[in-house]
Amino acid sequence: MWKVATALVVTFLVLGASVPPTRAEDETPLRVALVPAAPALAVWVAQDKGIFKAQNLQVSITPVANVGLIAAVLGKQFDIGIATTVDLIKAVAGGLNLAAVAGGHFETEQATTNALIAGAQSGVRSARDLAGKTVATPSIGAILQVAQLHWLKREGIDLKSVHFVEMPFPNMGDQLAAGRIDAAIAAEPFASRMIAAGNTSLGNELLQVANPALATVWISDRTWAQANQPAVVNWTAALRQAAAFIVREPVQAREILANYTKLPATAIEHLALPHFETKVQASDIDVWIKVLAELDELQTSVDAGALLATPN
Repeated sequence: MWKVATALVVTFLVLGASVPPTRAEDETPLRVALVPAAPALAVWVAQDKGIFKAQNLQVSITPVANVGLIAAVLGKQFDIGIATTVDLIKAVAGGLNLAAVAGGHFETEQATTNALIAGAQSGVRSARDLAGKTVATPSIGAILQVAQLHWLKREGIDLKSVHFVEMPFPNMGDQLAAGRIDAAIAAEPFASRMIAAGNTSLGNELLQVANPALATVWISDRTWAQANQPAVVNWTAALRQAAAFIVREPVQAREILANYTKLPATAIEHLALPHFETKVQASDIDVWIKVLAELDELQTSVDAGALLATPN
């Protein structure tokens, strides 16, 4: 833990203004769950650079292996957690009282973090060639596969003709090389490694849904968010300042990403960092509600506006 004097100097540099020291008892404790991957970078930057402390927040971070598990434990073990837009919609449709407290990252053409990778020997040259093929996805029913299904349906492919198998990102390259799968819905830095090995990117599946596409959000139990409005405002402000730091200091941001994810620096050096944006509009969520409804993956109707905890 940094000494107080050092933390204040860093805070001054990050925020561009002097910030009076806060007593530990004045700080609001926040229990945060996230997946140790690039979409969580803004939180790590805010923690590493003392931005949370400057916002009177005492943040404890717990890494979770599967993003789909976070929604169910909010309001219990954790106060705030990361979720994909699809995770949030499905959780609320399933009866959980959750809401987005801030935006996470948007997928854009300039900052793409996912790609559909076709195997070099698969004969797949476009999404239309996936009929009768085997495609690896990190999780059935999650945002990447949902986006891929939308893409296939738009191309007129019978969705039942495509065989999806769940597979961790690190295993996808070897399985492509062995010919056990024909394509993989991959995230960076694994997608770039597959391309370097001679496989082909067919494009970003999230951008087939919207451009830009809201990919992740920070969510909480709605009752907790309503009872802790100052903490929500400070959390959002801290993420906004961290996002500005990432744009301004990409080299340092990559060092922080490497430190928290434990990925080798060589894997992160040329990685396109996500585009972080705290503001979420109902229209950003509604596009995903429509996709899920089109695929018959919603248990009940969901109002996009009702998923926002507060305007930000």
